[in-house]
Amino acid sequence: MHNPGSTTPERFPAQDRFTDGAQFVAGRLTKGASGHVHAVVDPATGAEAYTYELAGPDDVDAAVAAAREAFPAWAGATPGERSDALHRFAAVVAERAEDFARAESLQCGKPLKLSREFDVPGTIDNIAFFAGAARHLTGQSAGEYSGDHTSYVRREPIGVVGSIAPWNYPLQMAAWKILPAIAAGNTVVLKPAELTPLTSLLFAQAATDAGLPDGVINIVTGTGREAGEHLVGHPDVAMTSFTGSTAVGKRVAEIATATVKRLHLELGGKAPFVVFDDADLGAAVNGAVAGALINTGQDCTAATRAYVQRPLYEAFVERTAALMETVRLGDPFAPGTDLGPLVSHAHRDRVAGFVDRARAYARVVTGGEAPLGELADGAYYRPTLIAGAPQDSEVVQSEIFGPVLVVLPFDTDDEGIALANDTPYGLAASAWSRDVYRTGRATREIKAGCVWVNDHIPIISEMPHGGYRASGFGKDMSVYSFEEYTQVKHVMFDNTAVVRKDWHRTVFGDR
Repeated sequence: MHNPGSTTPERFPAQDRFTDGAQFVAGRLTKGASGHVHAVVDPATGAEAYTYELAGPDDVDAAVAAAREAFPAWAGATPGERSDALHRFAAVVAERAEDFARAESLQCGKPLKLSREFDVPGTIDNIAFFAGAARHLTGQSAGEYSGDHTSYVRREPIGVVGSIAPWNYPLQMAAWKILPAIAAGNTVVLKPAELTPLTSLLFAQAATDAGLPDGVINIVTGTGREAGEHLVGHPDVAMTSFTGSTAVGKRVAEIATATVKRLHLELGGKAPFVVFDDADLGAAVNGAVAGALINTGQDCTAATRAYVQRPLYEAFVERTAALMETVRLGDPFAPGTDLGPLVSHAHRDRVAGFVDRARAYARVVTGGEAPLGELADGAYYRPTLIAGAPQDSEVVQSEIFGPVLVVLPFDTDDEGIALANDTPYGLAASAWSRDVYRTGRATREIKAGCVWVNDHIPIISEMPHGGYRASGFGKDMSVYSFEEYTQVKHVMFDNTAVVRKDWHRTVFGDR
């Protein structure tokens, strides 16, 4: 069900593709059966862009059944056949790149230039990578490891994968969940966030139009409590892959444990940005602003805690604040916009709450407010720099998930690395120095799944993404992700031509 006139066709040119509903099961769009209607809201204007019927348990059951039915044939396809299908898939997404970019910017509020230049090309590259990687699902080579026996390892798909993706990068997170799973021969039921389902649905439709069999990719759009928990606990789902907050990840793990299913968790982050006193200050300031404000700070790898060695601290604070003040907030579809709104007014208020509480114990150097005027109806929040917060304060320890950077000084290298590790998280970090030995030490000792050197944020399909500690476990992207979506089987052959009666005698004695 869709609202004519609630947003313009220029902002949402693909809206007519969703008239049949927001559930994608066995190759076609359907309406949800929960009885509840939900609206996708344009966070830049507060206007409803699309309304749809949410999925309920019956929709999840239908999607899992479709995935289960499709699994034997898809798992039995050759790697070359799956690879060819994924190459066609990449071509279809590339043809529809503008539709994907506009739908992503509409539902998330991110600048269109970010969707066009980062989210959509990154997704196409990820499909192309897994199209190639599908042909390289290798195990150990065969070998004689035990007398007259030859052993080898088979790498096999797991079955139906139930995936849950977040709202901050809906298209890319759908791709990260779906692609390694199906390249390895699994089938997928994905639950996107109910705030941002549009590009996941376009993604599934593109896969079907590219010739992937019905049921290989299914989308159920519902709430976490009603659709998500039912998907995680479903007895026919062999694996759960979840990206989201650490608190919700704990709940997912609790439910998954009841059915002893495989689990992959990519959870929250609180990335440290460590600037040593020999760093290029200008590069570090530029990196901090870009790393903190990417996607309006709604990025689990965003730079959130800048630790700056004391000789550079005051200059870093001054120059970072000045650069933040030049960032242009505006309509995501306007060419000059640098920063769009947060995903919703509720989330904007949550971010503002962190900053407002910090005023009691820290200094808000710049930002710390929602803009007025023509942006007042949107979920906007100004880029914010906080200095002087204690290490144990909530703005240092908790994930704010907004355009907020906290800056703290340190004296010695030991102290800087210790402070970087002093949160429960361990997803990403960066170290800034001209000294290769200093950065080498930082990359060894900082406990995070990715440590950038003199940069912050870039990712590539060929390299893994995933966290340590409270940031979860398992990897997205790269061939390492196949470890999550496959199981290995040891196969052993007796090389002798006769039945080995002596083995029976060795175990049981003469009978």
